[in-house]
Formats: sequence, structure tokens, C-alpha cells
Amino acid sequence: MAYSDEDKKEMLRLYSYWRSSCGHRVRIALTLKGIEYEYIAVNLLKGHQFNPDFQKINPMGTVPVLVDGDVVITDSFAIIMYLDEKYPEPPLLPRDLHKRALNYQAASIISSGIQPLQNLAVIRYIEEKTNAEEKIAWVNNAIRKGYTALEKLLVNCAGKYATGDEVYLADLFLATQIHAAEIKFNIDVEPYPTLAKCYESYKKLSVFEDAVPAKQPDAPASSSN
Repeated sequence: MAYSDEDKKEMLRLYSYWRSSCGHRVRIALTLKGIEYEYIAVNLLKGHQFNPDFQKINPMGTVPVLVDGDVVITDSFAIIMYLDEKYPEPPLLPRDLHKRALNYQAASIISSGIQPLQNLAVIRYIEEKTNAEEKIAWVNNAIRKGYTALEKLLVNCAGKYATGDEVYLADLFLATQIHAAEIKFNIDVEPYPTLAKCYESYKKLSVFEDAVPAKQPDAPASSSN
């Protein structure tokens, strides 16, 4: 759909990179809530995150960044919670306090215990200081340790999805983490049956499939994942 300049001024703007798992989870939230937005690509491999104009928006030089008028949010967790409060339907957190806490825990395990350790800048640094073999071992350890914790956390509460039969916050984080691990690092989720079952359920939902990296405007034409 084509938008006028006036429409774009009012529309949310998402600065992202097609393969970013953090950007991926935000795209699912936007799609799930039916929010139209302008996608602005930031090529991390080409160093566009260090462009002075982008640094003015986010001095950390990371994606995603959401711009909503004068509001600028530079963390995927914060972006998703902002969207959930501004656009409350469908809700990303259950009413039940225990299930709500489970969603926060699952999201936190991924956002603080797995994703930062597989981040492009981190693994590049490890490879520079050691070698490719050590880099692979580092990533494998971080992801498998996190998956083990997630499997134990969710095994007794999962339904079709992470914390029942409705899509909530944990699912956005889990789906994108599993996808990134498979595509980027060839790490299979099958040894973790609860996580694997959830991932199969996500593949049946158009809101998840439409947000996959390969379908983004800045994905290379040759990309299939």
C-alpha cells in the first residue's frame, strides 16, 4: 500500500534489520495488533547503525527503534510493552498473575540470557579474540543453556503456545529466538519438546509467518529463511 507524506508523518516508524531477532519480535507485535507502520531498514552488516543520523536517534547503534511522533523507544522489550499499553487489543499479557509472571520470565531469559550472547557484535568480538571454533562453542552453550531453562519453565503451563492456548508476550520472544537459532546457527529445537511443540504452532499463524525475516523489504532476493 502506498502512503502519502502526511500519512507517513502520523504512522509509526520502525527502524530494523531483516535478520534481527529483536526486530522480528516487534514486527510480530505490530502485526498481531493490526498496526500499520513504516519500515526503515538499517543494514547492520554494512555498518549503517553507525551513521550519524541514526546515532542521533539511537546512540547505542542498535535495532529495533520505534518512533511514534516525539516518542523514541530503542529496546524491543520496551517497544512491545509500549505497544501493548497504547494498543491493548489483543493483550500480550494474561490476566492471571502467575501466567503473567511466566511470560515475563520467558521473555527475560531470552532477552537477557540468550540473545545478547548471540548478538552479532559479541560473536564477532569472540571470533577476533579467539577463533571461529570458540565462537560456535560460545553460541551453542548460550542457546542450549537458555533452552534448558525455558523447557523447565514452560513444560507444565504450555498449551498450543508457551503459556496456554492464547498468544502472549512469551510467544513473541520464543518464536523469534528459535527461528534465529535455526537459521543463523543451525541449532535445532527438537531436543526440547515443549519449545518444539510451540514452534510448530507458531508456523500455522499468519501473523508469525508474515513477520519472518525473509519476507522483509530489506531481505536479499536470494533469502529463503
